[in-house]
Amino acid sequence: MTSSRPITVLLAEDDPDDQLMAKKAWEQARILNPLEIVDNGEELLDCLRQRGRFADTSKERPGLVLLDLNMPRMDGREALAEIKSDASLRRIPVIILTTSKADEDVLQSYDLGVNSYIAKPVTFDSLVDVIKGFEQYWIHIVALPPDSQPAD
Repeated sequence: MTSSRPITVLLAEDDPDDQLMAKKAWEQARILNPLEIVDNGEELLDCLRQRGRFADTSKERPGLVLLDLNMPRMDGREALAEIKSDASLRRIPVIILTTSKADEDVLQSYDLGVNSYIAKPVTFDSLVDVIKGFEQYWIHIVALPPDSQPAD
């Protein structure tokens, strides 16, 4: 299935093995939308705000975020709270993709404004299935907000 929208998906994930697995699952699922990867919440915010090494404003800002909870420097909870409290970012859908199935993590994430919470599957084939479902829902079915540039 081909993607109908040129939306870039931004994955915030600190584990190199999980980054590689996500890239391979993305390719296996044949998703045409670009997948960008950052290592932590600080880089995620820099990318969304197009600052630092992400200051290329000719590139459109990512339209969806996949966010791990447990990362160094700034974890997913802090990054989520920051995104949802920023008027120029809060409409970007954020989907938690993490190993935690703990009720408190799920509840806290929804309290902070997450749009969806997915526990990382254990097998590669299951991850491919999750990625395909993600694409079907978030790229082909829902109406996403139009991109709005960060406020100066």
